[in-house]
Amino acid sequence: MQKKVLMIVNPKAGKAKPKAKTDGGLFDAVCTFCSAGYLVDAHTTQKRGHATELARTLGPDSDLVVCCGGDGTLNETICGLMACEGPKPPLGYLPAGTTNDFAASLHLPRELLAASRIAVSGIPTAIDVGRFNDRYFAYVASFGAFTQTSYAVPQSLKNALGHTAYMLEAVRQLPSIQRVFSVSITADGENLDGDYLFGSISNSTSIGGLMKLSPNEVKLNDGKYELLLVRNPKNPLEIQALAGALLTQNYTHHGIVYRHVSHVEFSTDNDMPWTLDGEYAPSVPHGVIDNLNQALVLMA
Repeated sequence: MQKKVLMIVNPKAGKAKPKAKTDGGLFDAVCTFCSAGYLVDAHTTQKRGHATELARTLGPDSDLVVCCGGDGTLNETICGLMACEGPKPPLGYLPAGTTNDFAASLHLPRELLAASRIAVSGIPTAIDVGRFNDRYFAYVASFGAFTQTSYAVPQSLKNALGHTAYMLEAVRQLPSIQRVFSVSITADGENLDGDYLFGSISNSTSIGGLMKLSPNEVKLNDGKYELLLVRNPKNPLEIQALAGALLTQNYTHHGIVYRHVSHVEFSTDNDMPWTLDGEYAPSVPHGVIDNLNQALVLMA
């Protein structure tokens, strides 16, 4: 029986539609799958959550699921695959967004043709998947300063300016960076209650295209996520020192909490919205975040 690949394409992702990319784009990617013996079942997303619906309903009948879009489309595709009962097909990723944090961690090429070749002939690699209450995420759940950057930038501005759009939005948010969140946090049994400007639980070397983690610290299938919490500085000197520590990735600074963890519980009385892989998640008073070790197989 001929193998089948389900292609889920977000036509609005990135600086231009996939078909307009200079490497031959989506057409060449489809040809790659056909040459590898796959019957291609391609679908473009029509609305928010559509990629999840496609992956959940059509994924179980596919030998390979390929997501073509940005980190948000990847998030939706993973959510759909995690909802499938029984064995889950391997996942291929053709990065076509503006920032593509997770693709950078995976060292996936931005050219669709090269990425499609990896999807069919790369190494099947088990990756961890995060669970935030009843939702899933691929590489980051975050709150506080800059977490609104990804979903606050209009798509038209992302298309026109690419990564610069995220930087401009981050600058716009600077006046509100002093907003502090009082959070009760337990990470693998350790009490980390405090007042924080920012927090993230991630499995990526890049968060929102703005904050960086060392590749030596991030393992995508070790059952651990990287917890990064930024404390509230008390004066201008502390702000300056904290900024320098973040820029130089000095996570031993006393204003930063940095741990490798698999289970996090939190509670807060604040209105504290989150983002999951750059997608908005509303504030919740209590939450549980778990690392689901090697829950999916990705072609890398």
